[in-house]
Amino acid sequence: MVLETENLANADLKNLSDSLASLKNQEIPPTYAKEVLLIDSGDVPPGKLEQLREKYPWITVYQAPLGTDYYQAKMIGAIQASGDIIVYCDSDCIYEKSWLRNILAPFTLSKKIQVVAGETKVRGRGPYGTAMALAYIFPQYSRQNTLAETSQYFLNNVAFRRDLLVNYPIPSDLPLYRGNCVIHAQNLRSTGCAIWKQPQARATHAPPNGLSHFFWRFLLIGYDYYWQEFLLSQAKVQEGYHDPNSGLKGKLNVFLDRIHKMVTDKRRHLFYLPFAIPIAAIALTLILVGYLMTRLQPNWVENNSL
Repeated sequence: MVLETENLANADLKNLSDSLASLKNQEIPPTYAKEVLLIDSGDVPPGKLEQLREKYPWITVYQAPLGTDYYQAKMIGAIQASGDIIVYCDSDCIYEKSWLRNILAPFTLSKKIQVVAGETKVRGRGPYGTAMALAYIFPQYSRQNTLAETSQYFLNNVAFRRDLLVNYPIPSDLPLYRGNCVIHAQNLRSTGCAIWKQPQARATHAPPNGLSHFFWRFLLIGYDYYWQEFLLSQAKVQEGYHDPNSGLKGKLNVFLDRIHKMVTDKRRHLFYLPFAIPIAAIALTLILVGYLMTRLQPNWVENNSL
């Protein structure tokens, strides 16, 4: 099991404690893993790390060089790990009690199953929580029950056979802030490797924390969308790749599907929706601005972000 601290650079340190507590409470305890590696790139004070070690003695902290980015930290974990299966968690996610059992179960069905992706949605309450459910990168839970092929994964909730990941590592030398896993997923699928979605392996992700994080995070989503579109366009030309969610119609369908699932899951979203729409509109505007700025000045958003 691998998680990192780089994701805490703009987040609340309490998220790490909550994440580790959710791992401790798994039906299959983390002590069954060969290692639970916490890749620290200097984002957690040493005193806090020592407290976490005392509270969760099954953690092994690996000190990565300062400046190690998110994807580099994840791959360091894969290289340092000795288990046959690498399970990725994030330091700002909370995992349901059955998450670990459910994400591991498909690997027992067939040696051909190489990648299993869980489902992650954003958590939050009130108008802001509803707005983030509408606008942030994570969709609502699908409410499906069976294993099925999918086109991508989130690196906060996925498991790989280690041999595959070492042979086809997640690229870290891309002009992206986040979203390298989108490109990695396409690379894997181009080799004939299926990605399987386990909808019962569920987690929640923290929303952007504070105005500054909100502002830059949504600008960076627009930045990433531009570069993902550019990089995937090469794959489309080479391999006939098609994203059914691309284009205005595809994005509108995704948005309407989110609203339907939100309201079905929790009726209170209906009450908050009128207050959430302005917040979501600001977020979507920032995404558009980030996309357009990146078309004009490809590196400005990332170079000036916090």
